[in-house]
Amino acid sequence: AMRAYTLILGFIIISVEVLISEQKAGLDWWSFQKITRPEIPKSDKVMLQKPIDAFIRSKQQKNNIQPSPLSSPEVLIKRVYYDLVGLPPSYERVQNFIFNKSDNAYEKLVDDLLGSSHFGERWARHWLDVVRYAETNGYERDEVKPNIWKYRDWVIKAFNSDMPYDQFVKEQLAGDEIDIPTESSVIATGMLRAGTWNDEPNDPQEYKYERLEDMVDVVSTAFLGLTVRCARCHDHKFDPIPQVDYYRMAAAFWGGTIDPGDRSEMGGPNNKQLGFKKVFGWTDVHKNPPPIHLLINGDPDKKSFIVQPGHLSLVKHLNRPIEDPPKDSKTSWRRRQLAEYITHTDNPLTSRVIVNRIWQHLMGKGIVTTPNNFGFKSASPTHPELLDWLASEFVEGGWSMKKIIKMIVMSETYKQSSTHPNNMECTQIDPDNRLLWKRNIRRMDAEVLRDSLLQVSGDLNLKKGGESFYPSLAPEVLEGFSRKSSAWTPSPDKDQLRRSIYMISKRHLLIPFMKAFDFPSSEKPCGNRNRTTVVSQSLAMLNNQFIHSRSSNLARVLIQEHGEDEDAIFNAWKQIFSREPKPHELEASLKHYHKQQSYFSEKDNSRLLALSSVCHVLINSNEFLYID
Repeated sequence: AMRAYTLILGFIIISVEVLISEQKAGLDWWSFQKITRPEIPKSDKVMLQKPIDAFIRSKQQKNNIQPSPLSSPEVLIKRVYYDLVGLPPSYERVQNFIFNKSDNAYEKLVDDLLGSSHFGERWARHWLDVVRYAETNGYERDEVKPNIWKYRDWVIKAFNSDMPYDQFVKEQLAGDEIDIPTESSVIATGMLRAGTWNDEPNDPQEYKYERLEDMVDVVSTAFLGLTVRCARCHDHKFDPIPQVDYYRMAAAFWGGTIDPGDRSEMGGPNNKQLGFKKVFGWTDVHKNPPPIHLLINGDPDKKSFIVQPGHLSLVKHLNRPIEDPPKDSKTSWRRRQLAEYITHTDNPLTSRVIVNRIWQHLMGKGIVTTPNNFGFKSASPTHPELLDWLASEFVEGGWSMKKIIKMIVMSETYKQSSTHPNNMECTQIDPDNRLLWKRNIRRMDAEVLRDSLLQVSGDLNLKKGGESFYPSLAPEVLEGFSRKSSAWTPSPDKDQLRRSIYMISKRHLLIPFMKAFDFPSSEKPCGNRNRTTVVSQSLAMLNNQFIHSRSSNLARVLIQEHGEDEDAIFNAWKQIFSREPKPHELEASLKHYHKQQSYFSEKDNSRLLALSSVCHVLINSNEFLYID
């Protein structure tokens, strides 16, 4: 009986596997189709002036849903500040916006924020997640990659200058192979080197193919939204990516610096040929790389036939052979040709993937909620016509990310309130808010939270660029490290008050406070961070020394600038929430203040301690932690 049961179970498993293998995307899958500019829908009443709203309202009307009203000016200015520059607006800035009745007040605000140097500091972090950026190698020693911070600064500058996205892609993939390489363009290739790195692999040959897999993974997910790495050992189980395509793409990196040893950094002969020093980037060791073999089951010891370099065959009209490099070239030009394939205007994936990422960061969820996967296992797009319209607009607009960002934040869909007069009714029709009938409330991510705390306490150091700082850590965090002093040396106090993007990101020692608020591990590309709400976050806000220091520093400034207790508390609200307290809020704050002052009455600094407690309570409130 047991044997019969085992046979039946085995038959069921095989049948399910066969069924799954048959359920896969073909070349007719929606994301592989050429982008055609959709016609803008017409409203039942009038043609909306903003195309984004027309697409969104069209689907809402088909489901008998009305959108929520527009947000108040004070809510809207905070939202766009956090989304575009990652910092809260001052009380004075909010008041000026509220009382500015000109028709272009909001557009002027958006333009100012897009033109701010803080814009790049906010949006670069989104991209660093996608390319699994960290400053250390991981593994046992977790050594710092020399000068990798220059790549981070390159990304910040690229966003601030609104570098066209096609150039953004080309420089990161082949900044050493463009017509006139510069130090900046070679720094951009640090993207390829930003992953983990084992300098003492047990099996160097096998590890060489693991590094190759990392290259294919980050490039295919970041730029194309495809999981090509799944085809290393066999044909992709769900997408039309044969195993040979994996090796065709991998060949672009086969002649590069993937070998462990002295050739592992741009510090050798190739660096001298390019003429740039202290650059942690990527270039080819070989102009004519050795042949790459397809590996049976992905096993380096089981080599099959030689694979010629090429592109993914799923985009048929771009499936061209790789050409040999010019005679005077020092590199293979394979990465350059891969970059040209990715940024070709007829490639249907590239523009769809990046505009979806932009939409996700502004609206809370992407039109496709699996931003790194546009294949068969992806989520279906909620508004496919809007996605294609944005992708068309993006390419025709010169690949400008700022133009798409402005277009989205100028829409009524972006401006709408998070509260709806018919919330219950709409929830029954669309419980996940896929139709965007209201704004999704979001908790601050780790960087925005930390930077906002520094901003409201008056401690933020706005120094830009350069080497990363090391924050102070509690002694227990370093337990288990054999050499604690060399593992972590805190930077000077002033440097520790810089924005979070300039904080060291060490793979084996994530900052506990940042990790508590879902800072990613960077072991693999991250297209969408986890968003948890757990008790440990409340405990971190209540007990973390960094938080207490911000509360104390703000209280100290308030005491210096405002003589009366009520005035100090009144201005604490203005500083933390960018608004004045309502009468009952001020009354409750004063009550708490006096209670704390009585508790600390025997201490010389009782007023400071009591006011610090008030500030600490306000910082821990939902109004501070959540973006409406």
